Amino acid sequence: MSSTKPQLSIITPVFNGIRFIEFCIRNVIDQKCSDAEHLIIDGGSTDGTAELIRKYANEYPHIRWVSERDQGQSDAMNKGIAAAAGTILGFLNVDDYYEAGVLAEVLPMFKRLPEPALLVGNCNMWDDNGKLISVNKPAQISLLNLLKGKYEEAFPVNPAAYFYHKSLHQRIGPYETQEHFGMDVHFVFKAVQNANVTYVDKTWGNYRYLEGTKTYNDVENGMNSIRVRSITQHYRQQQPIYLRAYLRASEAWARMRFKKG
Repeated sequence: MSSTKPQLSIITPVFNGIRFIEFCIRNVIDQKCSDAEHLIIDGGSTDGTAELIRKYANEYPHIRWVSERDQGQSDAMNKGIAAAAGTILGFLNVDDYYEAGVLAEVLPMFKRLPEPALLVGNCNMWDDNGKLISVNKPAQISLLNLLKGKYEEAFPVNPAAYFYHKSLHQRIGPYETQEHFGMDVHFVFKAVQNANVTYVDKTWGNYRYLEGTKTYNDVENGMNSIRVRSITQHYRQQQPIYLRAYLRASEAWARMRFKKG
């Protein structure tokens, strides 16, 4: 890793992540990307996570870290953004990981993209047993498709598969600190309205959908779908009258076709 100013800042928020933190750190090291730094924002872990981060940070200068109490994941993400030296950001949750060589592949692409850009790839979803559940391919990512609720085709399921210019936050503000579940959904809705979005049909990220995690529990108890619909409705209400009317008409037409079918 180079000692010069990095172009890319990978941010990992973590709290008591001893199960995965070493794998996460090694995953970024193994990218062998000299233009990347790894910012680890620890929320005051008590399970040995901080000690392990310190060990690697003492050996690898591209790792910068802090360990202190925060207000949750969004707060930790915002701390990482404020501290980031790179002009391009990526978020890697402690239990997720990149495909080999992704960082070196992504960086040159930004030279051809107008700022601020959001660059989106595909993401593998894995279960607790290492079985592939599905591959998220948000090839139809756009504001209109998200407003229509076409999440499977349009929503990038995990930040391990997308990167963006730090300057985007000058337009959309920080992550929603009051949101402990839907911060990524808010981000994507804001980003597609303010960034130059480019989709690439390549698998960049790996998302572990693990039993017992807050996301898993949120999905299983049905709250995730309720929350996503509520957030979608929030952004629908912000749209011009003509677009809201079009969306209502599209839904009415879809219901009519369903009844006839």
